[in-house]
Amino acid sequence: MSALLQVRGLTRRFGGNLAVNSIDFDVHAGELLALIGPNGAGKSTTFNMINGQLSATAGSVRFDGHELLGLPSHRVARLGVGRSFQIAATFSSLTALQNVQMALIASRRQVFSFFSRADRYEPEQAMALLEQVGMEELADQPCADLAYGDVKRLELAMSLAGSPRLLLMDEPTAGMGTGERNALVAMIKRLVRERNMGVLFTEHSMDVVFEHADRILVLAQGRRIAEGTPAEIRNHPEVREVYFGTEMEPSAVVGMEPEA
Repeated sequence: MSALLQVRGLTRRFGGNLAVNSIDFDVHAGELLALIGPNGAGKSTTFNMINGQLSATAGSVRFDGHELLGLPSHRVARLGVGRSFQIAATFSSLTALQNVQMALIASRRQVFSFFSRADRYEPEQAMALLEQVGMEELADQPCADLAYGDVKRLELAMSLAGSPRLLLMDEPTAGMGTGERNALVAMIKRLVRERNMGVLFTEHSMDVVFEHADRILVLAQGRRIAEGTPAEIRNHPEVREVYFGTEMEPSAVVGMEPEA
């Protein structure tokens, strides 16, 4: 089965520092690939190169047959690559439904005039997206009044407005408690299967990673040090040494973080 995203030799140098050092990996349709590593491992740099926010020093990133390196982020998005950020990007003064309508307008490159009413744009489709993330009952709630977990679900609905085939998610559960974050990623996993899209996500909560990721890619100092299933990564000696610490038992990996 051919990969949806193929990354080969991806490299980024800042002066004499190799932030990302010739890494290779694939993301397939219908799977969640977690990208983990200590602070400074190169995770955000990798994301930003794939998304077109940062140029690469060398390498290739092919998505569905298209080379992404050298394209600006808006053109990457138009090819079917969506992205969500650690800090939710929503309009606090608009309702949940209106936020999704704005995302639909942006994804379709519609010309929006402040003399027109955005809440008249595709209300049925916007509501359908809210239903997919379990927020239909909060459609008319101002975003400023939503609980943090609901804001993260809203951001997910907005990310789906452009019908992405690949979704890049930077710390999707940041700031959430254990129950909330596992529920959110379980929902993401269900949508991935239903939509047959791929997800590449970074995450510091190891309970989420080992419970929900199909595969895990581990970076350290810009290098790929391991890639495999959660079971393979949990028992990988270099991962335990570089990322978790030599004295940590594999059984301690899951659930080692305190409540957010």
